[in-house]
Amino acid sequence: MKREGIAIETAGVSFAYQEGTLALADVHFRANYGEFIAMLASNGSGKTTLIKTLVRLLKPQKGTVRVAGREIGGYSQAELYQTVGLVFQNPNDQIFSATVGEDVAFGPRNLGLSETEVQQRITDALEAVAAGHLRERAIHHLSFGEQKRVAIAGVLAMKPSILILDEPTAGLDPAGEGMIMRLLHRLNRQQGITVILATHSVDLLPLFADRIYLLSRGRVLREGPAREIFCDRDLIAQASLRLPYVSHLLDDLNRLDGVPIEDVPLTLGEARVQLLKLIPDELLVKPPREEKR
Repeated sequence: MKREGIAIETAGVSFAYQEGTLALADVHFRANYGEFIAMLASNGSGKTTLIKTLVRLLKPQKGTVRVAGREIGGYSQAELYQTVGLVFQNPNDQIFSATVGEDVAFGPRNLGLSETEVQQRITDALEAVAAGHLRERAIHHLSFGEQKRVAIAGVLAMKPSILILDEPTAGLDPAGEGMIMRLLHRLNRQQGITVILATHSVDLLPLFADRIYLLSRGRVLREGPAREIFCDRDLIAQASLRLPYVSHLLDDLNRLDGVPIEDVPLTLGEARVQLLKLIPDELLVKPPREEKR
């Protein structure tokens, strides 16, 4: 049965570091159960600080954080780690055991589970990230992309209902970035895990994110579906970001060259539909129909 309601939220959260840097200013954030949420911001805009308040690594100086309707301070450490899982940007900050299997086992063993249950959790978590074949692999023999997946598996082994990731695709090539995003989408859609990721990468978000929080200088500039966020070129520039490449190209064709683009597309599929509308039928080469046998 699909769980409904608010999984995690902040109300009026503010935080400043000791040297005086205001990292968060009156931030209101909400992720419902089963949503795929993106915190989109350039470096230094407060998204990592916000993540740390969501997992109680930092305590807000103002405002509240609630998980499943309860104030976060009311959770024991074990309860919180089984409800909210955090994947750091750098897997070296998270992976420390000699082998993949031992690393994924660390959290469940600390819960005092039976060894049978621990081994089953290792299997389930590694299979969820398509890394079952890495179980006996030494950590130092993993590629960077494999390290990212093992770090996610280590968190999944705690069976959290909420998965938070800080720049999960940072440092990956385009193929690796796409793999991680599809993996997270699968966990979200098939297992119902609420996914919250912080990123400054804009090109894949329209394919996966249900809602986006656009942050700048510790404040939420706008919140909504990808189309509402990327429809305002000036707002995106204010956040020191850019439109997805395909959107940028067709927006320029419309503004600078007068090409009649109805709606700026966010994906290649949408761009294809828009461009096909502009090509006369007689210029299109139709693929031959297959003869029925």
